[in-house]
Amino acid sequence: MTRLRDRLPAGGGLRDEDWDGRHRLLTVLLTVCMVLLTVFGVFRAEHPNDLLLIDGLLLPCLVGAVRLGNRRARSIVVAFGFAAACAGFVALCHGLTEAHFSFFIAVPALALYRDWVPFGGFLAATVVHHAGFGVIQADHTFGHHQAQTSPLMWALLHGAAVLAAAGFQLIAWRLTETEERRAQENLDDSEAQLSVAFDETPVPMAMFGPDGRLQRTNPAYRAWLRLPDRLPDGFGIADLPLVPVAADERRMLEMVAESREPLTVTRQFRRADDGSLIWVQIHATGLYDRNDRLRLIVTHCVDVTATRDHEAELRYQVRHDSLTGLLSRKAFEHDLKLMLETSAEPVSVIYLDVDRFKSINDGVGHGAGDDVLRALAARLAQVVPDGALLARLGGDEFIAALPGPSGTGLRVGNGILGALAEPLTVGGSGLPVSVSIGVTTAFSGVPAEDAVLAADTAMYAAKRGGGNRLQVFTEQLRVPVQEKLAAEGRLRRALSGELRVTLPLWFQPVVTTATGRIAGAEALVRMRTPDDEILTPYHFIGAAEETGLIVKLGEHVLRSAVDHLLHWSDRLGYVSVNVSPRQLAEPDFVPMVAGVLAGVPGLDPSRIVLEITETALLSSTVDVSERLASLKRLGVRIALDDFGTGYSSLTWLKSLPADIVKLDRSFVAGLAEDPRKASIIQAVLWLAHSLGMSTIAEGVEEPSDWEALKAAGCPAVQGYLFSKPLPAPAFDRMLLASHERATSGGVHLNETTGTVLAG
Repeated sequence: MTRLRDRLPAGGGLRDEDWDGRHRLLTVLLTVCMVLLTVFGVFRAEHPNDLLLIDGLLLPCLVGAVRLGNRRARSIVVAFGFAAACAGFVALCHGLTEAHFSFFIAVPALALYRDWVPFGGFLAATVVHHAGFGVIQADHTFGHHQAQTSPLMWALLHGAAVLAAAGFQLIAWRLTETEERRAQENLDDSEAQLSVAFDETPVPMAMFGPDGRLQRTNPAYRAWLRLPDRLPDGFGIADLPLVPVAADERRMLEMVAESREPLTVTRQFRRADDGSLIWVQIHATGLYDRNDRLRLIVTHCVDVTATRDHEAELRYQVRHDSLTGLLSRKAFEHDLKLMLETSAEPVSVIYLDVDRFKSINDGVGHGAGDDVLRALAARLAQVVPDGALLARLGGDEFIAALPGPSGTGLRVGNGILGALAEPLTVGGSGLPVSVSIGVTTAFSGVPAEDAVLAADTAMYAAKRGGGNRLQVFTEQLRVPVQEKLAAEGRLRRALSGELRVTLPLWFQPVVTTATGRIAGAEALVRMRTPDDEILTPYHFIGAAEETGLIVKLGEHVLRSAVDHLLHWSDRLGYVSVNVSPRQLAEPDFVPMVAGVLAGVPGLDPSRIVLEITETALLSSTVDVSERLASLKRLGVRIALDDFGTGYSSLTWLKSLPADIVKLDRSFVAGLAEDPRKASIIQAVLWLAHSLGMSTIAEGVEEPSDWEALKAAGCPAVQGYLFSKPLPAPAFDRMLLASHERATSGGVHLNETTGTVLAG
């Protein structure tokens, strides 16, 4: 019995709305049956009482199906109503066998209730009807003689047939329940998984109804918003302890409903409990029913406050200088471009550079130098008006920009100079700092970089003027800059070409006073332009020094000079080459000289003279004595050029390993008429001789000076009296002529060059 019970359907399991739908259907079918039986009975009933009896049984069942409050009671009266309808139909058909088919139709219909009581009640009513009415009124129950004579047996047969039909309904009912139970188990598993995923995730999640009411939350959501585990009925989005700062979160529900796509927005909120601001990234997805109506909105909330703060910090770092907190170069250029595009007034650009900042760094240290820049930035921020752009471009350069009528930049620039008249407070003490300022006025449509360049150009003009001053930009200030750029361009093109053609060497002879012969020559570089114009070093040496191209240029000059010396090996004693401060400071300079000498086996290194000016020694950033000693170890000779023009000539003469002292032309010019110059020359010659050095007098242009130098005992001279610098072919002819007249002595006219030459 237990196994049989387990195999039978359990019954029930319908939700109220599903059961109500089925009951409504069966009630309507029963009503239809009553109407049809009434119509059918009007024509077939032998006695009116028969029809009244049938309707009298059906009508109370219909009323009970509608009015009774108990679900099972209503299903029972419907079951008995169908039993009465089937019995009435059989009676009206005088027991016609086919009429009994109605019982088989009613069985599956009543199985829709999935309830044993109405289903079993109908089966019992069927058997009772066949048995009872078969005995009482056999001719109206069974349509053949055997059934009429044995109604009980045929009642059992009919009941068994109906029961058999019901059996298949029970099987279908049982299979349906099994499938539903399996589906429910799967649903329960899915819901359990969903619950675990929903409740255990660390991401705050909530479900809202279309009306904004909160349907479900997970612990992370409640902890994030500090909500109790149990929320009051009707708690909705408007009751959340978050106040939108710039947008209404309730609008988001409308946005989800309108878009019908998953939505992601980031909003800023203020917590109602402590007033703190947070950024929340909200992911919202709408769930729709089969009728395409919004049923639920699922939201994931991610607190991105830390991320937004970090992004804001990164944006600040990108836009601001880390040392001073002012705008960075990139941010300034961007904002200046916008200011020039949008301002209805002219824009003044003020460019500042700290005077002698390297001396400040060297004197007080780089840490204190940073303190100076920070203090200067603070002072500038006090002077520059609100709404102006203020930036540190890098190093000790600052820049400001502000809209206003013409003259605004000049007024603010003078205000900065006035503010810096007071020392900056650095390390608890005052430090005087001055700046060079360039000012320009730009108008709408002017590129930002052009405005900055103009202010920069004016600033450099102020710095060249001595610093601690302001210079307003004019177009004339561009000329030196343009000339410098043009010179750099010409030099780069020359260095990229055939060097012996684009950068040829010219030579000026050095003549001995004892024999009158050419003892050596100074190599001087020239530049040949594409138009075949020859330019002196004045046009390109400055650019070479600033850009560092002097290193490549100097190596070319040295190599080319050595090549020419080899060509004149039997006629020229030595060749001298000028060395710039930038070259001397290069760590690869000494190895480069060694490499050039190593490339010429058999060359006496002493025939190479490197000329270094006093200004180069003063401005060099390296240990000059050590660098010159390294060169001396290579065997080359060192000449101290322009001697007497510096502030410590005698000191250099004593401390440096020089071989030759070249007297500056300022001492030589007018020597014959100035006894004091003659005394100085005598003293220098004696001092150099006592130190084991040779002497060359530069700038000899008058025969009288030449005679005075010979009388004073100067070993060698150089100047226009003998020859201007000449191209290599002309100098070659001079060497040949000098060699041929070496035995005649005296001074002769050089017919080739038109200059005076000792022969």
